[in-house]
Amino acid sequence: MREKPKSRAHYPYFSSVETRWMDNDLYGHVNNVVYYSFFDTVINRHLIAEGRLDIQTGSVIGVAVETACAFHGSVQFPDTLEAGLRVAHLGTSSVRYEIGIFLPGEDTARADGRFTHVFVDRISRRPTPMPETVRAALSRIHTLDPTS
Repeated sequence: MREKPKSRAHYPYFSSVETRWMDNDLYGHVNNVVYYSFFDTVINRHLIAEGRLDIQTGSVIGVAVETACAFHGSVQFPDTLEAGLRVAHLGTSSVRYEIGIFLPGEDTARADGRFTHVFVDRISRRPTPMPETVRAALSRIHTLDPTS
């Protein structure tokens, strides 16, 4: 059975995401693969701004190991979207995010998904504990599912 779209109450952190002209497909809406870019954007924006993750020279990086998306309604250029983010699972070296994509003023997600990062050593690519600043930032949005 298909899950219902999540509401805004599900997400403690929000960030705006702009659609681009090239995001639309020939059917007149944002192509499905672009949603993964939205997910990546809101997650990395949070990791950099709140967790002070050094994506250029830091010894630890996050590698995507799983993603999924459920579509509930379309969006299109030139929409400005609001991406909700929460941490559903916080491990030692891994984190599972949940993301919702909303139009401004709407309470129901147009799309929602999940995204799992494993933090690895930049050189060896072996799992390593996430930096404490990242853990602290992720802990602040690690919530129980308010809809369950």
